[in-house]
Amino acid sequence: MNYRYLGRTGLLVSDLCFGAMTFGGKGMWANAGSQTQAEADRLVARVLDAGINFFDTANVYSEGESEKILGKALGARRKEIVLATKVAGRVGPGTNDIGLSRRHILEAIDASLARLGTDYVDLYQIHSFDQRTPLDETLGALNDVVRAGKVRYIGCSNLAAWQMMKALAISEKRGWARFDSAQAYYSIAGRDLEREIVPFLRDQNVGLMVWSPLAGGFLSDKYAGGKGPADARRAKFDFPPIDKERALKCIAAMREVANSHGATVARIALAWLLHQSVVSSVIIGAKTQEQLEDNLHAVEIKLSAEELKRLDDVSALPPEYPGWALKMAAERR
Repeated sequence: MNYRYLGRTGLLVSDLCFGAMTFGGKGMWANAGSQTQAEADRLVARVLDAGINFFDTANVYSEGESEKILGKALGARRKEIVLATKVAGRVGPGTNDIGLSRRHILEAIDASLARLGTDYVDLYQIHSFDQRTPLDETLGALNDVVRAGKVRYIGCSNLAAWQMMKALAISEKRGWARFDSAQAYYSIAGRDLEREIVPFLRDQNVGLMVWSPLAGGFLSDKYAGGKGPADARRAKFDFPPIDKERALKCIAAMREVANSHGATVARIALAWLLHQSVVSSVIIGAKTQEQLEDNLHAVEIKLSAEELKRLDDVSALPPEYPGWALKMAAERR
């Protein structure tokens, strides 16, 4: 396993991050997975032995069960790892049991800590943008939980580049803790964040955690003709949205690369992301031990310049303004 710095911090995280969204199987999250405590114990033990030191969950996953199961699975080894969770989604029936208000954040962090069985989390992330709460209220509350020692670093997920830049400006002005990471959807079949978010991340030295690197399982090469197995995740929950025609072209190219490496298409999809310099860590999850083992071997794949160009070309985003205008201006310099 290799390790990379998370953004501008001195915190080293493994190339692969283990996501616990599949733990618990309650509510809508049952579509992702429903692993029991015993199954989670086995998976967590395996990824720890593989050198993964980064684990991610959220308070909404399986109505809090994911945090509980992960905390128990880590047990005494919790101090060895970098633990991340998230806040924003609804966690109860109350009027204020949702969002990014000061009240909700201060209540949510204590509840997460109790479920995880720890007195701090290494990375606390807002799970989305809350249009109804002033950003300075949210950032002030996050700064307070850092100062209280309940959180080491803060990050965000699913925000636009301008929202993250505004947040950094507020934090810098107030002398508050700032977002050191962004968790975002990125895959060879979904490179949209390269338009605005990637330039922002590079400019501001913010780390990138990739969620759904296999595009909700579509890049596992089970979807010949665009239709997969009846028990596949996308059969019940067709997410994240992708251009399936483009994705199938990517799969065809990756299949040839995979054959030359004696690997699976899924492993090549993960390896392609690990070759992107902006990426800090790629979040993997697994319904089965077999899937986990295949994902773990992605760190061993070294793609040649020719292979990378082939994959980049087949997955390239169509030109879009102002991107093409900025490119023209840069080429004239």
